[in-house]
Amino acid sequence: MQKIKSLMTRQGLKSPPESLGDLGAIESLRVPGKEEFRELREQPSDPQAEQELINSIEQVYFSTDSFDIVKYELEKLPSVLNLQELEEYRDKLKQQQAAVSKKVADLILEKQPAYVKELERVTSLQTGLQLAAVICTNGRRHLNIAKEGFTQASLGLLANQRKRQLLIGLLKSLRTIKTLQRTDVRLSEMLEEEDYPGAIQLCLECQKAASTFKHYSCISELNSKLQDTLEQIEEQLDVALSKICKNFDINHYTKVQQAYRLLGKTQTAMDQLHMHFTQAIHNTVFQVVLGYVELCAGNTDTKFQKLQYKDLCTHVTPDSYIPCLADLCKALWEVMLSYYRTMEWHEKHDNEDTTSASEGSNMMGTEETNFDRGYIKKKLEHGLTRIWQDVQLKVKTYLLGTDLSIFKYDDFIFVLDIISRLMQVGEEFCGSKSEVLQESIRKQSVNYFKNYHRTRLDELRMFLENETWELCPVKSNFSILQLHEFKFMEQSRSPSVSPSKQPASTSSKTVTLFEQYCSGGNPFEIQANHKDEETEDVLASNGYESDEQEKSAYQEYDSDSDVPEELKRDYVDEQTGDAPVKSISRETLKSRKKSDYSLNKVNAPILTNTTLNVIRLVGKYMQMMNILKPIAFDVIHFMSQLFDYYLYAIYTFFGRNDSLESTGLGLSSSRLRTTLNRIQESLIDLEVSADPTATLTAAEERKEKVPSPHLSHLVVLTSGDTLYGLAERVVATESLVFLAEQFEFLQPHLDAVMPAVKKPFLQQFYSQTVSTASELRKPIYWIVAGKAIDYEQMLLLMANVKWDVKEIMSQHNIYVDALLKEFEQFNRKLNDVSKRVRIPLPVSNILWEHCIRLANRTIVEGYANVKKCSNEGRALMQLDFQQFLMKLEKLTDIRPIPDKEFVETYIKAYYLTENDMERWIKEHRVRAGKQ
Repeated sequence: MQKIKSLMTRQGLKSPPESLGDLGAIESLRVPGKEEFRELREQPSDPQAEQELINSIEQVYFSTDSFDIVKYELEKLPSVLNLQELEEYRDKLKQQQAAVSKKVADLILEKQPAYVKELERVTSLQTGLQLAAVICTNGRRHLNIAKEGFTQASLGLLANQRKRQLLIGLLKSLRTIKTLQRTDVRLSEMLEEEDYPGAIQLCLECQKAASTFKHYSCISELNSKLQDTLEQIEEQLDVALSKICKNFDINHYTKVQQAYRLLGKTQTAMDQLHMHFTQAIHNTVFQVVLGYVELCAGNTDTKFQKLQYKDLCTHVTPDSYIPCLADLCKALWEVMLSYYRTMEWHEKHDNEDTTSASEGSNMMGTEETNFDRGYIKKKLEHGLTRIWQDVQLKVKTYLLGTDLSIFKYDDFIFVLDIISRLMQVGEEFCGSKSEVLQESIRKQSVNYFKNYHRTRLDELRMFLENETWELCPVKSNFSILQLHEFKFMEQSRSPSVSPSKQPASTSSKTVTLFEQYCSGGNPFEIQANHKDEETEDVLASNGYESDEQEKSAYQEYDSDSDVPEELKRDYVDEQTGDAPVKSISRETLKSRKKSDYSLNKVNAPILTNTTLNVIRLVGKYMQMMNILKPIAFDVIHFMSQLFDYYLYAIYTFFGRNDSLESTGLGLSSSRLRTTLNRIQESLIDLEVSADPTATLTAAEERKEKVPSPHLSHLVVLTSGDTLYGLAERVVATESLVFLAEQFEFLQPHLDAVMPAVKKPFLQQFYSQTVSTASELRKPIYWIVAGKAIDYEQMLLLMANVKWDVKEIMSQHNIYVDALLKEFEQFNRKLNDVSKRVRIPLPVSNILWEHCIRLANRTIVEGYANVKKCSNEGRALMQLDFQQFLMKLEKLTDIRPIPDKEFVETYIKAYYLTENDMERWIKEHRVRAGKQ
């Protein structure tokens, strides 16, 4: 731009004058007309080309010094002139001049509106100056007139008016001072009304007013008095702040916070509030415990008030321990709830302040407010953990003041439930896992539970040794969830009662304790009916649920009589465990009655009183585990010992027989033998009396073990009429199977609470112990099968048969009839036993399978004892066995007949050649050498 102006100067063009003093120059300035501008702008142009032309102008043309263009150009001419070159150079100069002129025209056209506007402003200014000159002239003329017209009286009047105004101001000041003198009365009234913000606002205004009139001597004393009043207000404000800790009131706290904000001490208020909360926790727990100690002591001896809290806790009596603990937790809950509501208040008001601050414009005030808000938020968040730690330490000290082992189980569970509730409060309060309380209560719980479990194991041994293995009559729909001990599994956790006594929740949304009790109530209220008041309805009268079922239970179905609806309804497949079939045909019942001896009984679970006691114990153990999950592994370990001991007792009473394994039939699986050996080594104390010379370690190990139980002398297992105690064996074995089923039912719940690192133990317990319960059926019922049939008599009858006959016989031998008669008698005895105890289908199948297997092996043994046998005799053997199978199939529906091929293969081996016989012997090495 500067270059263009300089070039304009060289070319004779003028720019607008910088000084407006010479108006004549402005008037004489020639402005290019619109036509000239239009002609210049309408010329076709290339902006880039024009700019290149301007850039090609020599720098000397833009010099500000006096510069003669003509002289410069003439001096540049060469000594020898060339017309064509001169014309070309002249054309170039013209093009440059045209480009500059075009650029100047564009700039002038662009700035013309501003130029016109500025010119109009200058003209307007000139008019205004002329008008001002006229006004000044008139003013001076009027001032001269006024100067000549005023007198001394007029000036005196003005002086009096000024004095009057001064006196009015003085009167106003005196009235203000009088009001200030009476302010202390109003301040006292406002403090009594707890209007702290108003009192502080009034006091600050009075101080401000006093500073205005500080030149009066009476004000200095008033100012000092106001300062003392303000300090007194701060003291009362601190007392009001301390009341928040036990009973939070929104209106009260709002006034207190507004007062501190007026004082500019919001951070100080927050520091003081945390000190008050800490002090409130200490004072609260001390007063609660002191009240119970003095109440139980029966006097108001002041010696208790001088004790430390730790020592005071040791004076709480066992009878008042639980109510005191509940009141202690209730009082601490009130403190924590007040802190929770304090945080809620600040969160709510912080949002409101943020919204109002965004609408304001005072940046400094907003920054200061944000800083205070951030400080308060951090202080409150840090205070959560600090307050919870103080609460934990106070409760831990109380717990350590009394030995919890003196309490009964229900009371101990109630204590655990209160502590568990407190830990839940802590977790919701600050997200803490309550390490202090967990460690303290875990140690006491494990010690208590070890002693409790040891006592229960001794009781279980006593129950087992006095158990007569009679059926405990329960209803067909019996479930362990109907027992009081398992109620907690059906009910969702209600914050106001113990986990085992809570009502079912109707809301699927999780509500925290603070949300539920924010408006009132307390999660630690002891319910008046905290003991189970409901009655269990699980027992059936005489083993039947109704008189009609009892009457129909003993009906026989040998004829084509109608099948009672009760049996159709209660018929269950014992092998598959399918749901009851709604309609069972008569033919099905008739076909199944040969081996299903459970048709004459309601399909209620088979269990004993001891079984029920073990299940109740398991429920109690799970209650403790559910309340205090950190000891879950210890509890599950003790639960497994209950099952181990019950299984070992059943095996010891009814299944131990050294001759079983010698049969080679694999009646006891390797897994079952391993389980029994493990139980015997880890749980059973095989020593009859303690050795006084035994080491301390050995004594401790023995303390963890239980003596092996002994079968009651009232249980008779030697009578053939009762099939050698089959009813007792069925009740005992099937009660164990039922117990195993309940453990299987509880596995998901146990797996949910078991720590991840300990889950392999739980899986091993289920896979190696619980699953082996049903395997005890084979060795236990084998003993009955081995004595129910007189196999020795059959061997004697077979020995008297002449097998070297010369003719093919058409009549079977009498030993077959004798054996079949034994089986018929066995069937009748099974029916008799089933009238006392329902014999499940798997049990009857095992019994028949054992008896048939033993009979078939006895037949083979009898055939192996034959010294001489002809081909006709071998045909007679086959005839006898086929007759036996044909009659046997009418007695039982077991298919295929066990060991049928074992006998047939042996008989057919007589017809083999010598080479085939040698191969047959190699393939059947499991047979006895005699065979």
